[in-house]
Amino acid sequence: MSSFDFGQKVDPAQFEKLIEQGYEVNASDYVQKGWEMFKEHVGEFIGFALIIFAISLVSARMATFGSLLFSAVAAPLYAGYSIAAFKIITGQPFQFSDFFKGFNYFLPLFLASLASGIIVGVGFILLIIPGIYLAIGYMLTTFLIIDYRMEFWQAMETSRKIITKNWFSFFGFALLLGLVNLLGLIALGVGLLVTIPVTSCAAAIAYKEIVGLHSAEW
Repeated sequence: MSSFDFGQKVDPAQFEKLIEQGYEVNASDYVQKGWEMFKEHVGEFIGFALIIFAISLVSARMATFGSLLFSAVAAPLYAGYSIAAFKIITGQPFQFSDFFKGFNYFLPLFLASLASGIIVGVGFILLIIPGIYLAIGYMLTTFLIIDYRMEFWQAMETSRKIITKNWFSFFGFALLLGLVNLLGLIALGVGLLVTIPVTSCAAAIAYKEIVGLHSAEW
């Protein structure tokens, strides 16, 4: 997939079956597996986290332009965790360069980040509750884009429909991920070098366990 492809439409029938049958969310299990995955590749995950932090710091020194620049590259960068996790889950050879393959999906990831940010923001401004509902509802968007090469709007809506089936369980999962990262922040911020990769892997594992992996190459 080219970085600036919009993505493709995917037959929704397979997701409709998942929504109809339902599924379970095992939040603590996902976090535990995310921790185990992190421990097996601690050097690579911390190294990539340091790169993201460095880009963030440099962008912050560039005022408004830097903020816009980081906003543009944040989604592809964080998608790198998902691609690494998918490769590890499926037993494929994993290289540090794989973290940067999120840029192969740059346009749909950027558009999804922009659109969801605006929509969730409007939801919070209006009544707060719609914002919370949508913020949780879009949690699977990145995974659908990189796993199905899905165009951004269908990915957002597919994620929302899947999660709505078991929204409160996903809300609990999101709270657990937030708590883990809060603990990392409390640890002088250095703990985020651990908690961000762990929670990112946990979210990727949740996607694999609930939706299943469609592609064999990311």
